[in-house]
Order: sequence, then C-alpha cells, then structure tokens
Amino acid sequence: MVTKISSKEAADLVKDNDVLATSGFALLGVPESLIKSLEKRFLQEDSPRNLTLMFAAASGDRENKGLNHLAHEGLVSKIIGGHLGLAPKLGTLIRHNKTYAYNLPQGVMCHMFRNKAGKKTGTITKVGLNTFVDPRVEGGKANSRTEEDIVQVIDILGEENLIYKCPDIDVAFIRGTYADENGNITMEHEATYSEAACIAQAVKNCGGIVVVQVEKIVKPGTLDPRAVKIPRIYVDYIVEAEDKEDQAQILGCSYDPSLTGEANMVADRLDSLSLDERKIVGRRAAMELVKGQVVNIGIGMPEAIANVANEEGIADYFTLTVEPGAIGGIPQGGNKFGASINPECMFDQPTQFDFYDGGGLDIAFLGLAEVDKYGNINVSKFGTKIPGCGGFINITQNSKKVVFCGTFTAKGLEIKVENGQLKIINEGRNKKFVDSVNQITFSGNRARKLNQPVMYITERAVFELKGDGMYLTEIAPGVDLKKDILEKMDFTPIIDENLKLMDERIFLDEVMELNK
Repeated sequence: MVTKISSKEAADLVKDNDVLATSGFALLGVPESLIKSLEKRFLQEDSPRNLTLMFAAASGDRENKGLNHLAHEGLVSKIIGGHLGLAPKLGTLIRHNKTYAYNLPQGVMCHMFRNKAGKKTGTITKVGLNTFVDPRVEGGKANSRTEEDIVQVIDILGEENLIYKCPDIDVAFIRGTYADENGNITMEHEATYSEAACIAQAVKNCGGIVVVQVEKIVKPGTLDPRAVKIPRIYVDYIVEAEDKEDQAQILGCSYDPSLTGEANMVADRLDSLSLDERKIVGRRAAMELVKGQVVNIGIGMPEAIANVANEEGIADYFTLTVEPGAIGGIPQGGNKFGASINPECMFDQPTQFDFYDGGGLDIAFLGLAEVDKYGNINVSKFGTKIPGCGGFINITQNSKKVVFCGTFTAKGLEIKVENGQLKIINEGRNKKFVDSVNQITFSGNRARKLNQPVMYITERAVFELKGDGMYLTEIAPGVDLKKDILEKMDFTPIIDENLKLMDERIFLDEVMELNK
C-alpha cells in the first residue's frame, strides 16, 4: 500500500550504508524536497552515513541545489554517476579523496538501472571501449582512492565488450508531476522523464524503498492511464513538495508549457548571432548537415548550429534530439539544457540511449575542449576538475559521423572579421591541440579502426581524422598557417595536399543561403 509522507519522513527512511539512486537531468526533474531534507537530517543528526550515491546525470545548479545538497564528508562514501558538472560540490569531495568515485557514461548508467530491474548480471555494451572507462585505461575511477574494478572487459562471440556491475539499490528518490492516492505517477509537467521509471523498477526488485516527489496528490481514477509513467506497483511512498520552488519544472525557472507539448510556442527564428567565433564554427558545422538527418547537438559551442540553421532557413531539414528524451523541436541551452521547445515526441532517457547506442544518430556535434595527435578528445577531466563524461561517450562513439566544435585556443581568445578575413586580435592562453589529452573521453584510435568519419572544426582551421592520422584540411582566410595554426599546436598535423580555404561565405556578415 502506498503511503503519503513528508519529505522529512522520507529522509528518515534512509539508513547508514544504503545505496541511494536519484533521478533528474541537470536542473530538470529534480526531487529537490527529498534531497534537501536528507541533507538537513544529516546536518542535524550526523545520520545517515556512508551512502553510495547513484545517478545518470547529477542534478544541480552549480551551487547549492540538487545533489550539491549531499556533498558532505561522511554522508556519501561512494559515488557512481555519469556527470558532475552541475554538482561541483560532489566533485570537490572526489578531488580531495573524501569519497570513492566512478564516472561512467550517462547512457550506461541508465541501462544499469534497467538491467538491475531485470536482475541481469551486469550491463554489457561496447560503450566506453578504449576510453578512460575501459579498465585497461582507468576503469572509470575518478580519484586515486578508488581501486575496486566495477568495469571488466569480456569476450562475447569473439567481440570485445565491457560489463558494468551494479550494486543492489536500497532507496530511490525520484520525481513526477501528479500521484493518485494509490501511487500511480504521471509526468505531464516534466521537461524530461529521465530514467525515473527504471530506477523505480530496479529498487523495487531489489527489495528497496521507492519514494516519489510530486506536485500534487489526486483522487484515484482521475489520472489518464496513458499518462501514467510509473505505476503504483513500483511505488512505496509519495511526497507532495512542501515548497513550490522545489517542484519547479526547471529549478529557478518558471513553468514553460512549450517544453512539455502542453502549448506550442511560435519559434520560427532564433536570435541571429553576431559574426564571432561561435557563429563561424556554427556556420562551418552547419555545412555538414544533410536533409533528413537525425541529429544531436551538444551544449556550448555546438548550440550555435541551431541558430545558424534557423537563420539559413534549414531548421526543418533535419530532426534534433537530446539525450534526456525529446525528439524534434528546438533543444535549449543554459539552465534549460536537456529540454526542447515544441518537442514532437518524448521518450525516457534509457530508450533514447538505446537508439543512440545502436547508431541511430546520423551526425552529432559535440564540444572540443582538448584534442591530441591521435584524434582523442577530452571533455571529462581538466587538472583537478572532474565534470565527467555525461552522454558524450555514448553519442560520439556510436554516431555515424561526429563533428567536434570549439575555438582553436581557450582563455582570452579575441578575433575579428573584416572584409571576409579572420584576424586574431588576442590569442588564447591555453592550447587545445595538445600532444596527449589529460583523459580519453573519445578514442580516435577506435574511430579509425571502425572507419568512423570524424571532423574537428574551429574558427580558423578544420581537421579530419583519417586512417594515418590527423589531417589539416581547411584554414580560414586571413590566418597565417605557421604563426596562427602550427605554432599554436603541440603536434604537427598532416597537411592535406589539397589544403583549401574555408568557404568565404562563412566570413561575410550576410546569409550564406545554405537552403539552396
């Protein structure tokens, strides 16, 4: 029988040494009341202690909300998660060796929950091979204190795979919109269904406790059964969020019905970008789009591609998707990352990653933080900072084509475009093209082995990964090959014998007419 309780009573259910799984993506779908109450109990009672915390993508606001609440030494003793960028306080615990920690691909984390529900031995997949998650590299261990292997290489029918082991899970803190008094949960106000249902299944089948935070509890029989995403047989307790802000569709943002399909926003055009490095990269990347493609665009620099596509009138030529589950519409950035305006369809996150892992994406555009002479990319670890890999490994490893987008240097880069020429006004202090990346989030060697097309697009140069190495294929008009490119790299690329200038239209402050 499902019981209505307070968030404080929910926190009291968690015992020392429990494994706690939470749902949510960035600032979307966060069970804030439950997480906040657990922190409050720990600070008052010094209990519970030594929790193992599991999540696909750490919810948070980069400051105090979401899983940042749980970043206390003694409260959490082990972390197994996909991304930490918005929960930097957890990253601090990891960095100072105050907790054992593993960073695993976000899609793998989703499938670990689902496979745990089915009592599978583990999650078997090729995702992560030859990256830092591979036990022959780092095994996903996020600090020096962590030594136990939870990822192994196995052979199945003559092919290498990885198997990820998942512990039994004792407690689930997840979130929905409405619950009836029987415990059936809907999600009509959520911008993502996340992996909440799979977590509930897994915890229930482990004999654990499932607690769901909702906006409101309603009478039995008043919910449309087609809208129920988590049935009552998965649920033990329901909690009405005591504070409306804790149930915000996106933490810190007012409710937007266009993110759930409840309303359709007129969004014929996004704001046009000024002709800076973002627009240059976005324009060159948009030239790789082909009508009819299924596309994933990552956060940061790749977001400019959507602006360019709208400006060029080609936004309807392809279908944009985001890993938390939205298909179609316009993916959002910033605090709304993971949501889409006017989505045509919404899946849960494990289902979306099934499609991604199987090669369903025709092309993916992801950030370029650090790249080396082998074509490896690092976006998951920079010095002592550990944002984590998120869905990057799933997406880049399995897309039919992958395009990495970013500036050529970082920290202080200033450019100017005049008369169709690119001028470097102030060079960035940090090189991005290095001899060896700090961590392998994308394996260039594996991509070459599988003949996966890979491009690296910057504001001044375009590179391609080929069978015998990294090729420089295009340079921007106005830059000096030696001074502005080769001398700003820690390795010398192979210069294509047909090295050419980037399309001159990219550097003119007028529409490129990509729709022709």
